[in-house]
Order: sequence, then C-alpha cells, then structure tokens
Amino acid sequence: MTSIIKVENLGKKYVLRHQQKAAYQTLRESIYSGLKRVKERILGRGSAFQSKEEFWALKEVSLEVKQGERLGIIGRNGAGKSTLLKILSRITVPTRGRVLLKGRTASLLEVGTGFHPELTGRENIFLNGAVLGMTRGEIKKKFDEIVAFAEVEKFLDTPVKRYSSGMYVRLAFAVAAHLEPEILMVDEVLAVGDVGFQEKCLGKMDDIAREGRTLLFVSHNMGAIKKLCSRVLLVQEGQIAFEGPPGTAVEKYFKASLNRERSVSVDLSDHARRLKGMGKYLKKVVLKNAAGKTTNTFTQGESIAIEIKHEVPEDILVSTAGFTIVSSEGIRVGGVNSFMTLPPPHRLPNSGKVVFQLPPCLLTPGKYYLNISVGSYHKLLDQVDEAIDFDIEPEDIYGTGYLLTRANGLVSIMNVKTEIIPNEQ
Repeated sequence: MTSIIKVENLGKKYVLRHQQKAAYQTLRESIYSGLKRVKERILGRGSAFQSKEEFWALKEVSLEVKQGERLGIIGRNGAGKSTLLKILSRITVPTRGRVLLKGRTASLLEVGTGFHPELTGRENIFLNGAVLGMTRGEIKKKFDEIVAFAEVEKFLDTPVKRYSSGMYVRLAFAVAAHLEPEILMVDEVLAVGDVGFQEKCLGKMDDIAREGRTLLFVSHNMGAIKKLCSRVLLVQEGQIAFEGPPGTAVEKYFKASLNRERSVSVDLSDHARRLKGMGKYLKKVVLKNAAGKTTNTFTQGESIAIEIKHEVPEDILVSTAGFTIVSSEGIRVGGVNSFMTLPPPHRLPNSGKVVFQLPPCLLTPGKYYLNISVGSYHKLLDQVDEAIDFDIEPEDIYGTGYLLTRANGLVSIMNVKTEIIPNEQ
C-alpha cells in the first residue's frame, strides 16, 4: 500500500514573549511605552521590558501514513496533537523538517474553520468546495446530501455567524466529509455536537475509510479511538511516545495520566481547554464523601458529592453546569448536567458553584475521571477533560463476601432479589 503522508524530522518552535511591566500605568506612561516599543522595532533593538522563551510544540516527529489508513492521535492537552494537524493541513508552517502529502486534503480543526461568518450556509458550502478544487457541478451533486446530513435546512440561507456552535460543526463536518477528499483530518471539534450527531459522524468517518480514503482523527474519546482507528500515535511533550495498536496506545495514555500528581481539590485556571478560544470560566472542582470530607477515594456503595465552581462575565447567560464520568479505559460511563436535574428556568448565577450529590456509588472498583463543563443553553462556554480523577475501592455490597471487579462491568447492579426454586418432585 502506497504512502499518502510522509513526515520527516518535523519541528515547530514558538517564541513566547513575557512583558514585564508595572501593575498600574497612567495613560501618559502607556502612550510613552507604546511609542518606545515602535521605535525599538524600527531600529532593530530588543526591548528591555521583554524576556523571550523558546517553546517547541513539536520535536523531531517522523511518521508515515498509508493510503486508506485510519490513524488516531491521542495525548494530553498541550502535547502537540493539534499543532501536528495544523502543519499537515498547511495552516501552520513548520520550523524544521518537511511534509509530503498526496491528494486533496480536507480538515476540520476548530469550530468554523474555513467558513466566512458573513456568508450563508449555502454560500459556504460552495466556497469550501471551491477551496478543495471542486467544480460547481461537482458541488451541486453533493449539495443535497451535505444539507441532509448537517440537518440545517431551515437555516441554509442564514449567515453562519448566527449559527450555534453545534450547527456550525454539523455543517462544517458535512462539507469536509462529503466533498470527497483523499485525506480527512478531524480534531476534537466533534465534542461540540450532541451525542446522536457524534455517532453519525463516526459512522461517516468509518464509511470514508472503507472507501479507501485516509483518516487522521484527534480525540479524547478513547472509545471512539479504539472503535474507529487501526493505528494510534501517543503524543507527549511534542514527541511520539508510542505508535501501535489502539488498545495498547490507550492503555499507555492512561498509565501516563496516573503518574501525574493527584489532588483532591483542583484549580482549573491553568488547565488546557477542550477547544481553543474557550473562556476559562471553570475555576475549581472538588470531590467529597458522605461525611463532607474532601477525598479522591471512595468505596462501592458510598455517595459522592461533586462541586463545580464557575465564574462567567455578567453579560453571558449561564444555564447549565455538568459532568461526565470516564473510565480509565476511556469509556464514558455516564453524566448529567444541571439543565436536566433542575426545574425551569434553568438559570445559574454567573458566579458560584453547582453541587451534584450522587446516590450510593454503583461503579465497580478502579480509576475514573471527570470531564466537566459549563454552558449557555445550546452553547458550550467552557469544558475541561480529565479535570480530576478518583478511585473506587471494592466493598462487599451484597454481604456475601464476594467482591466485584472490572470483569463484572463498570456498573454494579444493586438490590437484586434472588430466589431458588427447586424442581418439583
């Protein structure tokens, strides 16, 4: 099978500038400082008020992708996954190394990538098709299929700047997937859509791969990675730490996560977000047991309290906060949000915390993670994946001396009435 992507010794360096300034400046001082910086740039002199730091987002990355391959890319936020896809999509120029691509490439890397906000959905379909090198006739043949898949018929002649993030992603994915690229690259943006549409997208990507086209898929959904991909790259600190079967890669990913320092109360201010450009409105997450003690360890049958603190600007309506529990295998066990559990009008204070009191825990022993989020009705404002981890320890919940394990599944079945009826003699 021929190679369709070849990457050799790829590196991407960013220069971070740290401005050192007083906590308060008068207007006169600000204007003077600005003029001084302009003068220094013209004269080619470095600013005495700045320090520079080099940051390598990617370091010596080499890989080869065969035609028709389904390549998954996983790693913690900030590992370099999105930078790699941006270079492969020709959005970002590498600092060193080279990339060889064969065929037409379509990419869906961020919400609204490739869309003009002032144009309608209809106009953006034709614009994206033209960018991919398709004729107007070719786009027309696919037009009805794209619109049906995206489920945006009513808003087709509305400027996309008025679309919700979910509508944006539905249309963007439909365009990228149906205009027949040889290579399709998809970043984590599918997380914005609802669960039903996510499954629809995964099915479409599976169809694309079966047609012999190449798929590159970045995701934190390890279940989707294992289901969809034939090979997976684990990226850590800008380098490929592992390359191989999906199951092994996911296992190594979670083992690396377990080695990081644990905390029972996590400040989320500096955590990486699910999507770039999100406001850092989630501030803190805390886990407590039935006695009100802050802890990361619970026994089966014990209740868990999840406290999510948020701070959102007053001009943004806040309607929901929620969480999803994810197993160490990457399986989404379940979750809820306050929109489901609280009566209308579903309005939350812009600054405060939401406390979810879970009933006696039915999870089987093992390690779990919490993905948490805050939103404004149909718009996701902020989301942090793997915000905090916790352990469930075994307990004799049936009173028989038998302890459940992961072999019994992820969820215990409680209050099972069991009776023995002998055969009649």
